[in-house]
Amino acid sequence: MSLLDAELRKLLGLRTAWIGLLVGFLAAPALVFVSAGSTRRAIAEGLYTDASDLGFQTLGIGVLGAMILGVVTVSSEYTPTGDDAPGARQLTTTLAAMPRRARLLTAKGAALTLVVAVQGMVTTVATLAVTRLVHGSLVPSPAPGRLAGAVLYWVLIGLLAYALTLIFRNGIVTLTVLVVNTSVVSVSYLLTKVTSAAVYLPDIVGAHMFLNEVGDHDVAPVTAGLVMSAWVAALLALAGWLFGRRDA
Repeated sequence: MSLLDAELRKLLGLRTAWIGLLVGFLAAPALVFVSAGSTRRAIAEGLYTDASDLGFQTLGIGVLGAMILGVVTVSSEYTPTGDDAPGARQLTTTLAAMPRRARLLTAKGAALTLVVAVQGMVTTVATLAVTRLVHGSLVPSPAPGRLAGAVLYWVLIGLLAYALTLIFRNGIVTLTVLVVNTSVVSVSYLLTKVTSAAVYLPDIVGAHMFLNEVGDHDVAPVTAGLVMSAWVAALLALAGWLFGRRDA
């Protein structure tokens, strides 16, 4: 069995990972149905200047699933192994079987990318289809490039959560910060009201890959993808460097 297969099996064997999968698959399409009435009224009142954003905006709630998957991919390794070995964690056992840390992190990241990419693709297609079913011709057909941008955003958010959990070595703190910033109050969005430079923070700039309207600033989709990818690559490099120098 390859290391990638082993990490895929390990990830999909976690109960918390299935919570992330269910949230990612179901939350966005369900929200389209739940908010159908208020959305129709908003369209009728002219509150939506670009109705093509409707289905894509709903994906914001589903991306919580990618965050959960990114966090649990790492946090499960810091789970205590039991009372028989106080202080010992799963990571000790994992490194005993695979002492090459860079290879281990690469396999974990690849397994996460595969799972999150499939989740993002299925959820994006399903959410846009449900949006068209509910709102009909009020919502134009999405361009393929925007769909690809949404899936890429989904993958990069999962890897962002993965890198931050490696850096902080605490899944609860990382997940709490990410969920609050995404679903309660976006600190990144508030910062864009203070300085236009904040539009290039990873969670804000990434949304420009598939949304036509994000706040008061415009960023070209390709530029948005390159900037968010650079953020994630830099955080992964820092996480890998720290992981290679810390005790298990």
